[in-house]
Amino acid sequence: MQSIKQSSKPANLLALLPVFSLLLSATLWGLFWYPLRLLEDGGLSGLWSTLLIYLGTLPVLFYLLHGRYHEFRQTPWLLVGLALASGWCNVAFVLAILDGNIVRVLLLFYLSPFWATLIGWWFLGEHIHRSTLLILVMALSGAVIMLWHPHMGMPFPGDSADWLALSSGFSFALTNAFVRRAHRTSVQTCTAASWSGVILVALVLLLIQAQPIGEASTAVLLAAPVIGLLGITVMTLSVVYGVSHMPLHRSAIILLFEIIVGAVSSQLLTSELITLQEWVGGALVILAAFLSAKKQAG
Repeated sequence: MQSIKQSSKPANLLALLPVFSLLLSATLWGLFWYPLRLLEDGGLSGLWSTLLIYLGTLPVLFYLLHGRYHEFRQTPWLLVGLALASGWCNVAFVLAILDGNIVRVLLLFYLSPFWATLIGWWFLGEHIHRSTLLILVMALSGAVIMLWHPHMGMPFPGDSADWLALSSGFSFALTNAFVRRAHRTSVQTCTAASWSGVILVALVLLLIQAQPIGEASTAVLLAAPVIGLLGITVMTLSVVYGVSHMPLHRSAIILLFEIIVGAVSSQLLTSELITLQEWVGGALVILAAFLSAKKQAG
């Protein structure tokens, strides 16, 4: 009996590994704002930080693509769409985190299940059930509560950070839709296309704005690609491993831990405050995301 108990422990730990993997990714994404702001304090703008961070993923990117370049010929336009959607998602998220309130940005980003439902209906031909409509109303109500200000009247985003956060969440949902459409393409190629898109979008925006790199020190310039090589790689592979080893609805719920990490870390490390109105609206957004994820189990 003792040997059976001992042999079951590794199996139990192995079963928990996907959970730990997703919690690790959610924690790192929830803390991602901190190194971004340190880079900004060091003289590196959001666009340059994004470009250098994702250039740091190039060694892993080329490794992922080894022997898979032919997949770009199979579904070229889907992968181009995936790259552009992912590119804007990540660039907009970085700019929003740098310019806006961290928790508010995370909550507006997590309206992505709302966008995913609409995109699934339009782009993938998915049927919207009555219960799904109730969840959509809940998510939209949360957004309205968060964005409404008496002096503004209509509940529109108040500044560029709000717009960036909303567009990032929309692009995230669109990225997932492209991934689902490109179901014959390997996870490795989709990941490489996603990272390539971030590099492309950041580079194009830098060229359009003619934005110089500034006076960042050598240490800061080297730190950004190291964050990409280590941080982005670990966060991405952790999500891929966790999602591929458990039901999608469970992984979506666990990834909501990012909001908790972001909220706690921002309260501890910054002077940013969240109003009661934003907490109430945010609670509805989180609940809608939770119910949307649970509904996938049905």
